[in-house]
Amino acid sequence: MPKGKRKTKSGPKSRFESGATSDEDSLNDNASVISNISENAVNDEGGSDGIDESTDDLFEEKLIEAIDGISQKSSQGRAQCLDSVSVAFSKRYLPDFAVDRRYTITDGIERCLKKGRGTEQAAAAHLAMLLCIQMGAGDLSDLLSRDLIPVLSFVANDHSVSAHARAKCCNALGVLTFICNTDDFAVTMRNLQTIFSASYRKGDGTVPIISQDLAVLHSTALSAWTLLATVVPITSLPSLSDLGDLLDSAHLEVRMAAGEAIAVLIEQSRQYNSDEDDDNDDWEPSEELIQKLHQLSTDSHKYRAKKDRKMQRSSFRDILRYVEDDASPNVQIRFGQETLSLDTWCRKKQYDVFCQVLGSGMNLHLKENDLLREILDLGEKITDLNVAVSKQSKLERHLINAAAFKARSIIRAKNRDKRSAALSS
Repeated sequence: MPKGKRKTKSGPKSRFESGATSDEDSLNDNASVISNISENAVNDEGGSDGIDESTDDLFEEKLIEAIDGISQKSSQGRAQCLDSVSVAFSKRYLPDFAVDRRYTITDGIERCLKKGRGTEQAAAAHLAMLLCIQMGAGDLSDLLSRDLIPVLSFVANDHSVSAHARAKCCNALGVLTFICNTDDFAVTMRNLQTIFSASYRKGDGTVPIISQDLAVLHSTALSAWTLLATVVPITSLPSLSDLGDLLDSAHLEVRMAAGEAIAVLIEQSRQYNSDEDDDNDDWEPSEELIQKLHQLSTDSHKYRAKKDRKMQRSSFRDILRYVEDDASPNVQIRFGQETLSLDTWCRKKQYDVFCQVLGSGMNLHLKENDLLREILDLGEKITDLNVAVSKQSKLERHLINAAAFKARSIIRAKNRDKRSAALSS
């Protein structure tokens, strides 16, 4: 009997054979550090190569290629290179590397902010924050801020630029001004206030109608302004009345940012009054403001998304609890062998901003970055040697447990003997 043809499987090829990736793969949280979203360095031909973290030498080589690619002709290629360098700086702490190449990176950021558009400007502003965080506070960062803050301020106030890029520049203005010793502190706060004041009530008392993109811009500007307010004397800050108007905004982002700003200002004023033994009530909330906070903490309007209502109620309950009962936030962040306590609104705001900039690399920078440890009062870094000394080995734990078991057995045996003697008598 002649043999028939052997059947072959005609099913779809696996993703490894075809080279295709599903949406779940591309959004995998456990993916490689620099191989996910916009985490590729661009080569000379315009393609992209991931920055491999297998060895330090190869990692630095790919990172240098990405830095060189910031000056290429392709706008898309420049944006991809900016993103690649940003991801590398968020995932690793490389202060010496950043200092050695600060002129090249700063020059690339400045040119992308001036000549780029949209996505490229946003990527450049984000890299400016990460470069400053890598270099830390000091003379070199001060020079960086003097070069970039005027450009960032110009782009943030340019209405012809996309709202997304302007929002990134506002965020960068806040972070750079917060870290660096600059004379533009008050100027930056006024510029940021000019931007988010577009969400204040109009002269006739009506709430302005703005797009979602502008709402994100205004909330980001307000968030950056609040970050700077955490280190400014309360005497130089405005009253709460204008910020109270922002609680009536139709956009959740603006309401949430306004609530945080109000909590920070009240905390600053109470701390100032406590230090100065003063009973100044200029920054204490009015009954009308407390009523607004109460309404937002119990908001159940069906025209708002369920997720938005839940997030808003949770946030404003904490704010209202602090305003009425002086109950400070109590958030514990565990990383490695340490715990960060966020027990004030100012510290919580500072943590939230840096967490937003660094993303998933925040825990690494909390362990190693001297700047963040100083800002958040974490003290000296804990070395691997200290961890090794403080952590018991498996054998030590076994011996301790065995000794405890032996001691328990001896005590129980004595008790058994006493019970036996009692029963026999």
